[in-house]
Amino acid sequence: MTVRRTGRCPSCNNRLVPVLSKPTILYLTHRVPHPPNRGDRIRTYNFLRYLAQRTNVWLGCLADEPVSDETRRVLGDLCEKVAIVPVEKRLRWVRAGLSFALGRTISEGAFDSPRLKDTVRQWATEADFDATLCSSSALTPYLRLTEFMPTGHHVDLIDIDSEKWFEYSQSSSAPKSWIYGREARRMRRLESGLSEWVRGITVVSEPEARLYRSFRPDGRIQAIPNGVDVDYFSPDWNGKPDFRNTRGCVFVGALDYKPNIDGICWFAREIWPAILKQRPDETLKIVGREPVSAVRELNSLPGIEVVGTVPDVRPFLSEASVAVAPLRIARGVQNKVLEALAMAKAVVASPDPLVGLNVEDGTHLFTARDQDEWAARVLELLDDPSMRADMGLAAQAYVTANHRWEQCLASLNRFLGLDIKASAERDLSAGERRKKRTQQSTSHEERDDS
Repeated sequence: MTVRRTGRCPSCNNRLVPVLSKPTILYLTHRVPHPPNRGDRIRTYNFLRYLAQRTNVWLGCLADEPVSDETRRVLGDLCEKVAIVPVEKRLRWVRAGLSFALGRTISEGAFDSPRLKDTVRQWATEADFDATLCSSSALTPYLRLTEFMPTGHHVDLIDIDSEKWFEYSQSSSAPKSWIYGREARRMRRLESGLSEWVRGITVVSEPEARLYRSFRPDGRIQAIPNGVDVDYFSPDWNGKPDFRNTRGCVFVGALDYKPNIDGICWFAREIWPAILKQRPDETLKIVGREPVSAVRELNSLPGIEVVGTVPDVRPFLSEASVAVAPLRIARGVQNKVLEALAMAKAVVASPDPLVGLNVEDGTHLFTARDQDEWAARVLELLDDPSMRADMGLAAQAYVTANHRWEQCLASLNRFLGLDIKASAERDLSAGERRKKRTQQSTSHEERDDS
């Protein structure tokens, strides 16, 4: 709770006394944060749910796909106000191209929406926000609108996107390598510049924070790791876990996302044949939303089933002996790994998805670095149910102890400056903030008239 206004107290001789109410937050997300069925949505939804229990949230988000009535109901129940702004895909890429041509990032253009800007401007005149938070660097232009005072802005970068673009550039051929390289450099400049005007920055892991400090040593940045709903992703969600009567391997992830596409196509074509040679009856199931053509084509390979979009990934995790995360391009903490570990699955993963986790190779999971090691690790687990059980239970214990969402988000209120003292101090100047906004508005009108 925070001191926001004064009111007359009948039991105190009608003296003016502080009135306690929740702080008010503006939260902008680059996608609708529900349903939590992909990496960024899982994080933004859990941020939102945590904040909604402690603050009045005004949520503005962009929608690049149809939004269900259920999603609107869930967000409406959580938030004080909600603005879901549709984005037409062709127009999005026109704006992205124009942004790139003008020397800015593709990402800024892709998430630019005049309608969302108008909404944010209107909200800035209706509420004295205690803090603002946006879910990526591409949304930061919204926080720089003149209607906002230049204080209390926060950005959840999630990952250092510029590093991802550098990796894309290195793994691509011309002309994509040139485009990705230019986007990486511009994104790095954008990320670095945030420390000049935002109050704080968060990322998903301490390694990501160290990476940011490597090019911006004075950056006000901290790690808020991803969590997992351990009650939902529980090994006994559908009865007692069975480590013996399971079959094959499973990959879970958004199948329209470049790192997932690259990883599972590499695994299916380069690793899986060696496994199938030793275990010809096994099946690799590929589960996730919106599989692109390169992924759908894997259906024609022996022992592979592209399942695609499902309402619930837990049945596929439960029935698999081994969950694989063969990502060669990865940033931050991978939700797919956390969810598999929480369900006590034996996991084999590339090193990159594990950078933000304090897991021990051989105890909580197996790490594999090359084709031979990948095949050997997966086959070892397929052959040994007792090893799968020991590793899975150790993995579940690790996640339960370290990655519950309520643990991971415990520092979010303090990060946003929403302790009672800070909020009370800001409220003392609420009238001054309104006065300054009025002056700014008058100034803009005078310039327009001239």
